[in-house]
Amino acid sequence: MSYLLEVNNLKVGFTLDNHTTQVVRGVSFEVNKGEIVGIVGESGCGKSVTSLSMMRLLKGTSGKIQEGEIWFNDRNLLHLTEKEMRHIRGNNVSMIFQDPMTSLNPVLKIGKQLTQGIRLHLNYSKSRAKEYAIEMLKSVGIPRSESIMNEYPHQLSGGMCQRVMIAMAMSCKPELLIADEPTTALDVTIQAQILELMKQLRDENDTTILMITHDLGVVSEICDRVIVMYAGTVIEEGKTKEVFNDPKHPYTEGLIQSMPKIGEEQSRLYAIPGQVPDHAHMPKGCKFAPRCPYVMDLCKEKEPSLVTEADSRQHRCWLFQGEGIQDGKGSEKVDV
Repeated sequence: MSYLLEVNNLKVGFTLDNHTTQVVRGVSFEVNKGEIVGIVGESGCGKSVTSLSMMRLLKGTSGKIQEGEIWFNDRNLLHLTEKEMRHIRGNNVSMIFQDPMTSLNPVLKIGKQLTQGIRLHLNYSKSRAKEYAIEMLKSVGIPRSESIMNEYPHQLSGGMCQRVMIAMAMSCKPELLIADEPTTALDVTIQAQILELMKQLRDENDTTILMITHDLGVVSEICDRVIVMYAGTVIEEGKTKEVFNDPKHPYTEGLIQSMPKIGEEQSRLYAIPGQVPDHAHMPKGCKFAPRCPYVMDLCKEKEPSLVTEADSRQHRCWLFQGEGIQDGKGSEKVDV
């Protein structure tokens, strides 16, 4: 089967003081055309570094892709020149960055930044590009769009800048849209509007969307499949409903239990104990073992491999592999 996007054994390291720390450890996944896939996990799990690697945007940082393949439309992006990548970025693949305040050019007006990409990739005239840019700003819920075109990023709020970034990424109707925490700075009304707009983009243009987020509510609303990352690697993958209703990894179970539940009284929200391990000092064995309520001796000694079940569910946990046990593990069911 030919996928639109295929990531194979991606490894990324960052070097500081001549010491390299691997922060993405052999990540592999595939995305079909027209599919919306979510990548979830706590901060520090490697989600954003994975997305930046796919766009070849680690240049100028201490990060480097050490190993792996990133196939897009049967072309390995890691073998392309920078000129070839510039053609793909924006035209075929667009990205909504996590921090809009640092992603927009502070010395260029919003209209200039929007129309540059539109004219370059869609070959519109100057007047048509301006009209289309205003239409895109309106579509993401920006009031007084005409006047916003003449303002600078510092004159807008963080939420407004985020919407400008979303409009910019979606304006060229890319084949693949990578959205890194696209709704974080937005209120729930605008968030719902943006998610609906993304679904519309998928339905009308067959756009594939890779949604990187820590918000499981967003995942349940929009994603066909979900990939759960922890400590720089994939620990679970499957259809969204199946993963939410029957998690195969204690980390996924903990994330689901952390979600507030409507109509249920809770004195305090559940939180997974501990924190994501320091990439420079990873624990032996399963990287989640120090925080896991079901930890066994085996978990502390040997890291489980990623197992694929008959229904294409994947998980990396001894509880569901031959050497582990299942007794005592109960998963809370969540309707999505």
